Amino acid sequence: MSIDRDKRRLSQAQTLQHMQRDMKLNEMLTVYQEPTEEYSKHYIYCALIPSAQIKKSLSVSTWDMEFSQDIPSGMISNKGGREVREYLRYGVDNGVEPLIIGRSFHRVRDDYREISEEFRLFHNLYHDRKTDQYIKISEDGNEEETVAVVKSDCIQIRLKEIRQFLAIKEMHLAIQFIFSELSTHSLEELGFTESDNDRQRPDKLMCWMQRYGDLDGITNHRAFSRLVGKRIVEPLPKTKSGFWPFAEVSGQEYASFIIDVNEIGDEIIYTSNPDELKTPADPGNIRGVDEEAPSYLTPVHFRKKVLDKYYHEPSKYTVEDSILRCGSLWSVYIDNHHEDIVCAWLGDLGRDLPFGEQKHWNQYNIPPTGGVSKTYFARQLGAQFTNSDRPEHIFKQRYNDLQKASQKQLGWQWLLPLHTADAHHLQSLRIPATDEQRDFDAMVLSLTKILIDSLNEKSLRKLIPFEKQEEFKNKSGIALLGAALHLNDLEGADVHIAFLRKLQDLRSSGSAHRKGRTYLKKAEHFDIENQSLRHVFANILNSASDTLDYFIVLVSSGRIREIIKRNEIKNAYSILDEMVGSVDSGTTDASVNHDEVIYELQSKK
Repeated sequence: MSIDRDKRRLSQAQTLQHMQRDMKLNEMLTVYQEPTEEYSKHYIYCALIPSAQIKKSLSVSTWDMEFSQDIPSGMISNKGGREVREYLRYGVDNGVEPLIIGRSFHRVRDDYREISEEFRLFHNLYHDRKTDQYIKISEDGNEEETVAVVKSDCIQIRLKEIRQFLAIKEMHLAIQFIFSELSTHSLEELGFTESDNDRQRPDKLMCWMQRYGDLDGITNHRAFSRLVGKRIVEPLPKTKSGFWPFAEVSGQEYASFIIDVNEIGDEIIYTSNPDELKTPADPGNIRGVDEEAPSYLTPVHFRKKVLDKYYHEPSKYTVEDSILRCGSLWSVYIDNHHEDIVCAWLGDLGRDLPFGEQKHWNQYNIPPTGGVSKTYFARQLGAQFTNSDRPEHIFKQRYNDLQKASQKQLGWQWLLPLHTADAHHLQSLRIPATDEQRDFDAMVLSLTKILIDSLNEKSLRKLIPFEKQEEFKNKSGIALLGAALHLNDLEGADVHIAFLRKLQDLRSSGSAHRKGRTYLKKAEHFDIENQSLRHVFANILNSASDTLDYFIVLVSSGRIREIIKRNEIKNAYSILDEMVGSVDSGTTDASVNHDEVIYELQSKK
């Protein structure tokens, strides 16, 4: 390196300027660092200092806690001539605590650093193990920006969360640092002398000491500069900590929604604040609500696309029959039994949806075009158990019914449960909100994975008679299912096998490959050219539900169980015949006990 460049490095002016900067709450603060460069050896290690000890801490530039003093240890001291043995949670007895804890396993396992568990629990941080990032989830279910990032040689934490933590702990953060700069040039060549060494220099919330020296050729480096000190970070006021019961409580915000249209066509908009709405539980208006206020149970209408956000994130949200959930954070009852709209009670929107979600719904709000559905009315106001008539709801109910029936009757699943990575295909299955080809293709793909790709081929082979096993050993999917049903003369199978083949063809020619003449030909069966894609998929879902119904009847009737039992006995007799033939020809062990085998067979009848 050039002399000028080394001189700038060893002066450490830029480093000091960086450590003395004004820090913004949204910046990622380096709280742990190990050296990664040959010429610059930078160490940073942070410690939590009780607020009452800050003046004492700033009186010296030496560290309040070393790297190795962050784990439990013991201490023996002499008090009044008596030996006292003590347990030290963090290896020191001065009230200082680590923010980053070092884990060492004597080179038997790799060392690593981790963020204080108390800090992680305080902010309820989610650890994404794939990226080693820590994420904070807000009360409305949204993931905030990354709060912390852990790397082998560097750990960063957002300053806002650090200062919130400090507020409740009544502590300050000491950013302890050692910055060593090395040069292959001598001090004389660089224009420095040892007389340039600084004494301890306290400056507001920072204290440091700088030293220059020659290395006398011990290594390839001939000179060094060493900056040692600490920068103190203050806590936020407790009212800004975001931690109950210390944080200040801001007033709840509520969005307003279109609830009607007046006689001249103007939209009537009203707040969703439940406290400003009339309720059936308060007929005398004891709460003093405005006499002109609408009812809590005023239906509010939205375009159906309002739910797409939630369908697209099935790992976080669940859209069910009449209810929308975000994990265990919040849920709201919805009327999703219409063709083109979604409805919700005005009061529920304000009571159950976080304000951020209310703003999302507000974008899709439209003037009312009628009332709530009969299903929703019967459930919500009539307290009646009513089945949904929506194709997607019916399909999912039939799917669950089949899984329960097959497990109970057969001990195995007719359709293999979806892998975690494929679970979204069932969760997000629906009639799309628009006629976009992309959405239609995605739904066809999902339905195929659920109905065809998930067929339990291993167990379905039990339905193939022994004498046909060799013939059908290479069959799979729909071909195997068709053989299993036809070879046992199970009536009604043809229409459902035909439907599954058409569905498979539609997926193969459209969703899985480029569209062309083949797709148009396969699509004729579903009359895609003459109907909206939404209507086409509704019909497909209805046919799929009919197929599930057929499977449920087969399984629940006991026919499948009887066929499997009969085949097992036939297969066993065939094996016995082969064994007897082998004994007669002298090609196997003649000690086979045929009576025992026959007894086992008879017990299966």
